[in-house]
Order: sequence, then C-alpha cells, then structure tokens
Amino acid sequence: MNFVEAIARKRDGLELTSAEVQAFVRGASHGQIGDEQLAAMLMAICIRGASERETQDLVEAMRDSGASWKLGEAVPDAVDKHSTGGVGDSVSLVFAPLVAACGVPVVMMAGAGLGHTQGTLDKLAAIPGFRTVLGGSEALDRLARCGVSIAAQSEDIAPADRKLYLLRDVTATVPSLPLIVASIMSKKLAVGAHRLVLDVKCGSGAFCKTPEVARRLADALMGVGQRAGVTLRTLITDMSQPLGDRLGCANEVRAAIEVLSGAGDRRLRELTVELAVEGLVLAGRTAESARAELERRLADGSALARWAEVVRAHGGDPDESRLARPSRTVLVPARHGGFVAAIDGEGLGWIAVALGAGRRRQGDRVDLSAGLRVHARVGDRIEPGQPLATLEVGDRSVEIDALVSRAAAAFRIEGDPPPKTPLILARLGGAA
Repeated sequence: MNFVEAIARKRDGLELTSAEVQAFVRGASHGQIGDEQLAAMLMAICIRGASERETQDLVEAMRDSGASWKLGEAVPDAVDKHSTGGVGDSVSLVFAPLVAACGVPVVMMAGAGLGHTQGTLDKLAAIPGFRTVLGGSEALDRLARCGVSIAAQSEDIAPADRKLYLLRDVTATVPSLPLIVASIMSKKLAVGAHRLVLDVKCGSGAFCKTPEVARRLADALMGVGQRAGVTLRTLITDMSQPLGDRLGCANEVRAAIEVLSGAGDRRLRELTVELAVEGLVLAGRTAESARAELERRLADGSALARWAEVVRAHGGDPDESRLARPSRTVLVPARHGGFVAAIDGEGLGWIAVALGAGRRRQGDRVDLSAGLRVHARVGDRIEPGQPLATLEVGDRSVEIDALVSRAAAAFRIEGDPPPKTPLILARLGGAA
C-alpha cells in the first residue's frame, strides 16, 4: 500500500478503508511509517474527521497493537476513571485513594500532559520515587497491596497510541474527536477493566468548547465502550474556568492532598466526590449511601491514609515537604475592578506550559516546581490591584512581564456579575 494515497484520500474527505486504518496503526507501532506521514494523517483526520466505522476500526487496531492485561477478569470489581483533559484538574489524584478507601479497587492508566493541560503522569513524577505500574502482573500486585494501580502507558499497551499521542501534542492535532476517542478507549480496552467512569470536560479550558461537542464526544466514548461490554457512567462537567486553584505538577499534588485531608478547593472536592459516587454506583452502591461514605472517608482521615499507602506501594515518599517548590512567585494584579465574567482556561494552561509545567515540543523536560495559582473565580467581585493569580517560576528562562500581561488578560472583568454555570452539566450512563 502506498500510504501517501491514504493520506490524500483522508485529506480529500474520503473514508479510509479498514486496511488503511490498520496500516496507519501498524506504521505507528512498528516504525514503518515516518513521523512526517503520521503527522500528515493526524492533521487530515483532525480537519476532516472520521466516521463511526473508521473510529471503531482505529480503536480496535490501536488496542490490538500491544498486550491485553484483562484486569477486569482478574478483579471484576475494579473501576477505571478517565478525564478528557482540562486545567487545574487534580481529580485522579484524589479519586483513586478515596474510592479505594471505600473498598472498591481502582485501575488507572495515567497520561502525560497534552497540549495546554498538565497530565497525571507528570504530576505523579513530582512525588519522589513514585513509579507507575509497567505490566499486568505488577498492576495486580499493587491492587492487592493498596487497592489502587496507577500505570504509565508502557511499551506493551497500545504502543501505536503512545507514538501518536506524542505527535498529537506537538502538531496541533489534540482537539480531534475521533483521535481523542481512539486514544482513550484503546488503552481502556487493553487494560480491561469492566467498569469505567468518564469525565468529559466542556468549556474554555477543555478540548470540547461547547456542550454540543462534549455530548458528541461522550456519546462516541460510551458507544465504543458499550460495544466492548464495558459498563460506563459519564459526567459532562464545566471547564469554563480552571477546576482547582492550581495548575502544575507539585502544586497539584499539594491541592489533592488538601482535599484528601478533608479541606481543599471547593470545586475540586465537589467534582471528585461526584465522580467517586459514580464509581461506587458502578460497584453496586446507591448514590445516597455512596456520597455519605465518601464524605466519611474524607472526614475521618482514611482517605488521606490510603493516599500514603498508594504512594508507598508505588515506591514513592508521601512526605509532602519533599515536593518541589518554585524558585520565586510573581503576583498578577487586576487592572481594574468589577466582577470576573469569564476566565480563559486554555490561556492559563498555556501560561503554565510556558513556565515549565508542560512540553512545548517533544523531549522537553517538565519543571515539576513550576505552575500557576488561581485566586479569582468566575462571579467573584474584584478590586483594582487585587491578585488574580500567582505565577510560580521554576528554573526555565521565561519572560515574566509578558506572562503577567497574558495572565491578567485571561480574566475578563465586567461591571455586572455573570450568570452561574453548574459544575455538572449532564449525567449519562447505564448497563452495557
């Protein structure tokens, strides 16, 4: 097959054959197709989209490009959880020990930062010694020891996605519905948990900017999962502003620890509890009893204790004082007073990347100490000069004045308060 012809077909809006999809995936996993042609196909799919059949073919080919752990067969009660990506989203760090503290095992495949978002894998790297799971047998060992297995995408799980994920991050092809679906579901199906909680983000800080696009993505993800026999519960959630009050790596770990301690950012805590409720409902609890138990675990210290167990079981040191800290901080003052009418979440995400909390190109080192702290939320009344955010500067050389200006511009301040937006926009789910 001449792969250039396949690129041209997709460029022109034609549907790829199953053989062409399989050739694309084999070429990515085995190095038979160069990065320039892989990137060209990614861009063509990003612009032209993909049919349901093409997307299903892509998911299955990527799933089958590596090993299958089948953890759902060994641990039927295990729950997986995935977010489609946003800013200030430290939910996974809280969800896993919190749900495990309620007696439900949690399996997660963590990803690195993608585009303007900071990835769970990078945040975990801020914990000294933390080592993500590398194989199915190791995952089972972690589940037995602490009730949680957090895996990096190893070379044997969906290797085609591993290659394409890195290319998408640096070729502006992240916000593509079929590519997002294929990346998420190929890994979920390869790991093999039978229960999955999805958090589909919607708003300025998400890849899905509108509720309509978020619903299409949620439906596509659930359709793929249900056809594979997975039971799913999905929340479509607001990402019109950062979820938590911190963007970065070490600082998001601190934010998670605060919530696990029974305090922390209100929005981060609220959404984590709601997603955890969905996880416990998949395990057979009622929503009411699940919510009550989760609140007890946060209040009595058992969620925080389970966090320490999870960290130690993965080789890490739970001592918060060992987390990296920025070399200096810079306040971002409000230019004038009024009400915060909107926040450009994606813009703040890219500022965090510029500070070092993400990658601008393949091979970039993430600065674990860098990031951004948000002080003002949509609806807050702001006085002139009041801090809107704090830039946390690490060891990357940056133009601070330019970043301060960009950060200030990310907060739109108007004379009247904006209408309130609910944190949870929709709940979807049911049996496979």
